[in-house]
Amino acid sequence: MKKSFFLLCLALSATILPAQGFRGRPMSESRWMEHISATPVTGAPFSAVETVQIQHMLANGNQINRNVQCKVFRDSQGRMRRERTVTPPAASGRQPFTEVTIVDPVAGFRYVLNSSNMTAFKSPLPQSPASASAGTSPAGRAARMMPEGTQVSTTDLGTQTINGMQATGKQVRETIPAGAIGNQQPIQVVRVIWTSTDLKVPVQVKSTDPRFGTSDRELTNIMKGEPDASLFSVPSNYTVKTREFTPGGHARPGREE
Repeated sequence: MKKSFFLLCLALSATILPAQGFRGRPMSESRWMEHISATPVTGAPFSAVETVQIQHMLANGNQINRNVQCKVFRDSQGRMRRERTVTPPAASGRQPFTEVTIVDPVAGFRYVLNSSNMTAFKSPLPQSPASASAGTSPAGRAARMMPEGTQVSTTDLGTQTINGMQATGKQVRETIPAGAIGNQQPIQVVRVIWTSTDLKVPVQVKSTDPRFGTSDRELTNIMKGEPDASLFSVPSNYTVKTREFTPGGHARPGREE
């Protein structure tokens, strides 16, 4: 799973808001949020509901459908919060719990809160594009993820009202050439993205990828205004553990602060 709806459900992008990633791969919610928070939007606070629908048709005709809904928030400083209810399998014997992801570009950390054990995992955010080199920036990492020879074209779709917001649209088409990943024929990946002109956040992302199916990420019930400041901090009764990573990017066990 690579890279959280711009800045969000991202995840906050991740994931933001998981759905299709920037290269067609399903994107984890926290990674989506990290991606969109790499260049945080300030002075445009809001709260909303994010819904992600994923459909994947298998070769034998079977179909996988997923529907995930969550609440997302952003304050004037560009901090993001994403919260969803997790329902474990019945056989696990575990009760449903709330999982919260907070991306704080001001402090430079991401927090993942688990209400079932009152624990928060803290990890540093990736470098922002301004301070990162071309090879380590989100754009640079995304380019490296593309199969060799992939052709990308972008079409401007103009301006429309999407989910009650004035938004500008673009269609991104990626063509993976035959043989690039063992494919006999070219693969077409298409994403249509509508971004709010006021909030600078996608309010609709529709993706089609024959490898992973189709996804529809919608931001609705959008309310402009400053969310409660307490939403962007770890509750005092939570245990905070710092999650460290090896040079290869593997997580080490959390260290309690």
